[in-house]
Amino acid sequence: PIQALCLQCLLLLCLSSGTVFMKRQSRSADLGSDIVLAAFRNLTHGAPDTTVPPAVLREFLHKYFEEPGTEFEPWSPPDWHDKPQFLTKIADAELHSWAEKLHRLWKSLGRKISSDALAHPELSSQIFTPHPVIVPGGRFRELYYWSVKLPLYLDCLAWCNGTNGIDVESQYGFIPNGGRVYYERRSQPPFLSLMVESYYQTTNDKDFLRIALPALEQEYLFWMQNRSVAVEVNGSKHVLNRFDVQVGLPRYGTQKYPANTCVPPSLYTDAAERLWRELNSGAESGWDFSSRWFVDGQGNNNGSLRDTSTSLVLPTDLNALLCRNEKTLAHFYRTLGNESEAARYDKAASARLQAIEAVLWDEERGVWLDYSLVTNTSHPAFYPTNLAPIWADCYSQPSMGQKALHYLQTSGGLQFPNGVPASLVDSGQQWDYPNAWPPLQHMLIQGLSNLPSHEARELGYDLAQRWIRTNWLAYFKYEAMFEKLGFGWTNGVALQLLSQYGDRLTSGSSGDSFSPCLSISVSVALLCSAQTLFL
Repeated sequence: PIQALCLQCLLLLCLSSGTVFMKRQSRSADLGSDIVLAAFRNLTHGAPDTTVPPAVLREFLHKYFEEPGTEFEPWSPPDWHDKPQFLTKIADAELHSWAEKLHRLWKSLGRKISSDALAHPELSSQIFTPHPVIVPGGRFRELYYWSVKLPLYLDCLAWCNGTNGIDVESQYGFIPNGGRVYYERRSQPPFLSLMVESYYQTTNDKDFLRIALPALEQEYLFWMQNRSVAVEVNGSKHVLNRFDVQVGLPRYGTQKYPANTCVPPSLYTDAAERLWRELNSGAESGWDFSSRWFVDGQGNNNGSLRDTSTSLVLPTDLNALLCRNEKTLAHFYRTLGNESEAARYDKAASARLQAIEAVLWDEERGVWLDYSLVTNTSHPAFYPTNLAPIWADCYSQPSMGQKALHYLQTSGGLQFPNGVPASLVDSGQQWDYPNAWPPLQHMLIQGLSNLPSHEARELGYDLAQRWIRTNWLAYFKYEAMFEKLGFGWTNGVALQLLSQYGDRLTSGSSGDSFSPCLSISVSVALLCSAQTLFL
């Protein structure tokens, strides 16, 4: 195992991206792991100080491993057609043309497992799924959990995503972060119930619902049995959830960390193991990484990446999502005539609502806030997820929605013309200022659009206009959707907003003065200097 770890580490250092090596499959079934490891050990023979030149490592890699992506074959959704109904709702000619181009991207992002890969699964790190998938794009060549929960208007995509999720859930007892075996110890926010809901709402397929429910129940139990914690507030105990991965080793899929990742496990200190667990938990949250998870020596929401303590934070969005899951499961069971199970989930949702309002609701600020398990107090920092209970419809008093709207208006998060940043802290992490992310925009916009007040709904439209204008200008400038701007969730959110508000949204002119800066070399949704993007 140590030899295999060092093989991985050296190749990570040799290559521009660690995930490139991890996604290569062995060239032949005849080349077992013992043969590859023996060849790797031989590399150091005759090398000064056992230092292997990068060129030699690259030659080794080429000899024993295929290029990334060879497990897949292209696949196009069979119900795809070039003129979907939603396009007729888009009044602006430029946005209409852009939406057609985004719609065509689904064909280029579709994949199915090749017959050769299926015949030799031991050669690949891929978690094989029974049905085709939509991959995020770029260097991300496999299924990713959170990114497939996007507004789906193609029934085939919704069915494939839901069915793949059910199959993987049945295999592992939860859905891993992504479609690789090195993700087997961590998940991501549990959206499977909502994927099934998206499909059921358009098809009314009760047979599919019956097939799906055991897997949805299993996912819910995973989060309650492995990611829950009891909290006492004002003399009452409440159960809420957190991200908490119990893996004290470097996470796969990256090459940059504050400490050297190529050290034998025997040299890891307890502190280092705790840090790796917290970094893995941050990856499970989807927010990898963010000052949101920083907890300094005094328990305050400060510090650097080394202060990441994800498991010590009760996240508002995770608990709002689980509240929505509980309501969705109750609805599914009631739809199928199982009133006793529906009542059980009604009770769970009611208990969750009480916990969220007792622990996460801040009456003084008029919003829900993440909660520190160190200080037993709220984290006052702004994140769009502070309003997640509105999106999840998980609050008891109508006045809470109006208070949360006022909080948002006075938070500082709306001062930027191109969208709402992940936070107002410029930490250098990608889930912080000045970066804005599609799922956060979507959650905020949908939550506001569900509030009864005209003011809230108009703010939702205004945020949709900002986000669409920003994305369109970036596409207009580069003729492409880069990295996470090409992710399924980015394209899906843009298309959903164009469908929802298409009769009102405008592109502006190509000469608009706030043309965004887009970094194509970093994995962020929109990365510009504060002076160009958010000022």
